[in-house]
Amino acid sequence: MTAVEITSFGYLHDAPPAAHLVVDLRSHFRDPHVSPELRYMTARDELVRTTVMSTPGITELVSATAMAVAAFASGPSAGTVTVAGGCAGGRHRAPTFALALADRLRAVGFTVTTTHRDLDKDVVQR
Repeated sequence: MTAVEITSFGYLHDAPPAAHLVVDLRSHFRDPHVSPELRYMTARDELVRTTVMSTPGITELVSATAMAVAAFASGPSAGTVTVAGGCAGGRHRAPTFALALADRLRAVGFTVTTTHRDLDKDVVQR
């Protein structure tokens, strides 16, 4: 089965990494940063993952992205498929999305690696 590389990132830290698919999570999904009790947590914390994944539409986006990855993987010159998911700071929405997508893809047989480019960077004050 095709390999997939998923990178989460924060737009406020740097430009998106090169990828076949870049998913912008900034405008449409609940941002834990706005909650003082979640701001300094990351996607490593269950409460952050639950908050993000309870946003209407996020599971549908994970499913649609998994289908897009499968389409790329079925192409005649399919190699590793790269996906980048970005939010503002790269600590909450993007890594949660990346983990959910990785789980979905592994469940159907893809080999997946995830990288969280900005997860350990300081909270962006905005």
